[in-house]
Amino acid sequence: MNNIAFQDCYPEELSHCYGCGKNNHDGHQLKSYWHTEQGKLSEQVAEQTIAHFMPEPCHTAIPGFVYGGLIASLIDCHGTGSAAAMAYRQAERAMGTLPALRFVTAALNVSYLAPTPMGVELELIGRFIEVKAKKVVVEIIVSANKVVCAKGTVVAVKMPDSMSPT
Repeated sequence: MNNIAFQDCYPEELSHCYGCGKNNHDGHQLKSYWHTEQGKLSEQVAEQTIAHFMPEPCHTAIPGFVYGGLIASLIDCHGTGSAAAMAYRQAERAMGTLPALRFVTAALNVSYLAPTPMGVELELIGRFIEVKAKKVVVEIIVSANKVVCAKGTVVAVKMPDSMSPT
């Protein structure tokens, strides 16, 4: 296992997403990984993914609390990144090998369960609900200080050829 973020394996021409694109220096730069425990892939979490994000003052909804749109965008990007990683795993290919396996959001459903405090790193855990060749459904739980603040479901579909920049 390596510790390279899923998003860092995207081809350069497909790395401009505001939420997770390594080439978008104004964006969130979200990084998703396979969930590990003590540096090793755990059998119990082998089909889960994880990301962390520290909200900045510009992500404020009201003083002391995170803007819900940020949470939705983090769920969205962690979900599509997780879908791509699972597609590579299912194809028994290394992340980043060509042709690229990229996914886009077909549906996003977010439930806000508790106010999300500022000044606390957010943890996103992804769990796979459905995995097919052209569609992956990922459930994402967002926590702050071990308190679940939001849950979301991302229906990710294989990126259509019409979206390819080449």
